[in-house]
Amino acid sequence: MSDHERNTEHAAAERNGAEKREEERKSGRTKVMAWVLVAIAVVGAVGGGLYWYVSGKTVYIDQSQIEAPIISLSPVNSGVLEAVYVQDGDMVTENQPIAQVGDEIVKAKTAGEIVSVNNNIGQYMNVIAGQGTVATMIDPTQLRVVGNLDENKGLSAIKVGDPATFTVDAFGSQTFKGVVDEVAPTAESGSVVFNISDQRPTEQFAVKVRFDPAQYPQLKNGMSARIWVYTQ
Repeated sequence: MSDHERNTEHAAAERNGAEKREEERKSGRTKVMAWVLVAIAVVGAVGGGLYWYVSGKTVYIDQSQIEAPIISLSPVNSGVLEAVYVQDGDMVTENQPIAQVGDEIVKAKTAGEIVSVNNNIGQYMNVIAGQGTVATMIDPTQLRVVGNLDENKGLSAIKVGDPATFTVDAFGSQTFKGVVDEVAPTAESGSVVFNISDQRPTEQFAVKVRFDPAQYPQLKNGMSARIWVYTQ
């Protein structure tokens, strides 16, 4: 074999080797891309599944408000309102004097916040007729987020102890944490309404979420809120 033929054969072998290596590189890139696409699909499926799983186990309550039971302060006996010693928003201690009716001093039943005061000095407070309230107050430790939920929008899934989060309109998107404290056993209407419509009325039930007022001192009685309950 001449030198020219050997050179030609060598060049052809090099071309074949280069073509083979290029095909192997393309094949490798194709496999890598295939695995990447598979990984993306798997992550998307898992993420989507997790989203639907969480969404499916979340109950949203839009009509909600922060509130505590109102404590009415009244004298034992009827008489004239002689003096009032507190104002709206005052923090009081247990047994602190609130008002004087006749010779009687009306005192706070517990530590808490005054939310309303009767300033009509000289008014006759008729306890027998149910007109003896000189002030109302709340116990801040009893604050709850109370939401009214339609009976057909996940009420049956909510149980006491379920974790919950909520936002308060006054604080935008800031999220607060709590736990379901009570699901009302009776509808808010409290009575049966009869009508001639074929559509059955939808009742609402109160769902109460407990939180730590010491952790969230900025939350006040009467603030509007939204609740998300994560059912078990």
